[in-house]
Amino acid sequence: MNSPTLDPTVLDRALGELRHSAPSWATAPLTERIGLLERLLPRIRDAAAGLAAAGARAKGYGPGSPWAAEDWAGGPWALAQHVTARLHVLRRLAAGHEPLPAGAVHERGGRTWVDVFPATGWDRLLLGGYSARVRMRPGITAEQVRHRAAAQYRGGVPRPGVALVLGAGNVASLTATDILHKLYAEGQVVIAKMNPVNAYLRPHFERIFAEYVQRGWVRFVDGGPAEGAYLTAHDSVDSIHVTGSDRTHDAIVWGTDEHASRRRREDTPLIDKPFTSELGGVSPCIVVPGPWSRADLRFQAEHIVTSKMNNSGHNCIASQVLVLPRSWRGTEPLLDEIRRVLRALPARTDYYPGAHHRLQGVLAAHPGAECHGDDSRILVADIADHDDMLLTREVFASALGVVRLPGETPAHFLQQAVDFANTVLPGTLGATLIVHPRTGPREVEAAVSGLRYGTIGVNSWSGVNFLLGYTPWGAHPGHTRQAIGSGIGFVNNAFMLEDIEKTVLRAPFAPAPRGLFTGCPSLSPKPPYFVTNRTGLATLERVTRFTTAPGSARLSAVLASALRG
Repeated sequence: MNSPTLDPTVLDRALGELRHSAPSWATAPLTERIGLLERLLPRIRDAAAGLAAAGARAKGYGPGSPWAAEDWAGGPWALAQHVTARLHVLRRLAAGHEPLPAGAVHERGGRTWVDVFPATGWDRLLLGGYSARVRMRPGITAEQVRHRAAAQYRGGVPRPGVALVLGAGNVASLTATDILHKLYAEGQVVIAKMNPVNAYLRPHFERIFAEYVQRGWVRFVDGGPAEGAYLTAHDSVDSIHVTGSDRTHDAIVWGTDEHASRRRREDTPLIDKPFTSELGGVSPCIVVPGPWSRADLRFQAEHIVTSKMNNSGHNCIASQVLVLPRSWRGTEPLLDEIRRVLRALPARTDYYPGAHHRLQGVLAAHPGAECHGDDSRILVADIADHDDMLLTREVFASALGVVRLPGETPAHFLQQAVDFANTVLPGTLGATLIVHPRTGPREVEAAVSGLRYGTIGVNSWSGVNFLLGYTPWGAHPGHTRQAIGSGIGFVNNAFMLEDIEKTVLRAPFAPAPRGLFTGCPSLSPKPPYFVTNRTGLATLERVTRFTTAPGSARLSAVLASALRG
């Protein structure tokens, strides 16, 4: 709830309890931390249906709606997956192993890469054909990567502290996974201020994190801007993490009064504490020309629409600009398939505060825009002006713009697309690249290397990277508090890597069994998070149960449902 007047009593009490308990968490043995995570998994399983149903009802549909698949994917399943990822790494440490397995770190072309996914046999069975690598910053060697990974668990000195997590209002698991990162990667206890948009999740989180709450290591509080401002400035808060917008960050750091611009210019912040952030941006989806079949066009249209319409576009990583080759024969057929998918989706509303106003702004700026819903599901099919609002600010709603770029060959088009994404679009959180397997790998690797984004999805929506737990999540390095962009720092990151530049997630171009004929053989059917998946809800319910307690019988149930999607 958002109180009209600030009452600091509850906040002060919570911070006092956390400050008192911070040393006990900082010195908690590794075995105890592992045990807490192991006992967290059945709590997630027991709370899963209620957590997902609460999100569905808040968005305006029932828990049995096909749209509720996203509430399982971005809620209990994502949280369970993050817990299992941390457990995998911590168990390796407890057994006396290095956090990274032998052979995971490579030096190639003068840069160091780390294989982070799949990490287990279950990963290979559940997400066959998916893989993720992390590219380190220039100058970082393989030896440095191995030495610095999970350093706090290998001789690091415990430093008790209290972290403030300012929760996200859009995706259920975000606040919870940020809490886990602060606890397990940074060794700090956490006060989590719920976002007013999804404060209804607080009782669910308090049940899931009950053991941490009882021990004084986690506290949940409600509130709006006044409570947030009080907490950020409090002497008992040692660090801050926020998921939100650049405006939120700047209001905290520089203030909102007439002196804010001067403070930013002179770099004299109101808040000068360690501050990490994930702040979104305008994310591109780049389609590379290639020998696509009609089935490829249909499948990738569903993929592109998913990257926009998941959560009604209320994702910091939602595709906002579709970048297409101007002269490719597949461009217009692909757009026709996208229109077909948009029209066929079940009805829903853009629920996030301000969404209707932002969508009306898109329609006002584009008289020729297509609406495939009630003033929503907007497609602006040909943007030519680089000052267009869809290219300059995040809409955070169900509007997709299309930009056509020149390029007679994949190599030429990719050069144009990388330059456009890096120089025109604000933000560096994530980009998606869709490319046929027969397109030259050298050109694709050059594009992946050149894109300045913290997450790049190759034939996978880059948002999937958030779900896996092993994969670091954050903006491309280079932002500063004076020019915050998409934020500073990486979270999730179960291997606790340092010196990260970007994560590259790869997935099959086509689902099984058709992938056998396109050069990307795998066992993966249509992903259950696709908004067009007929069994997505049932599959993700089963995936959640499997992730909290893996076993052959549960895996068979997952696959049986997934193959019907």
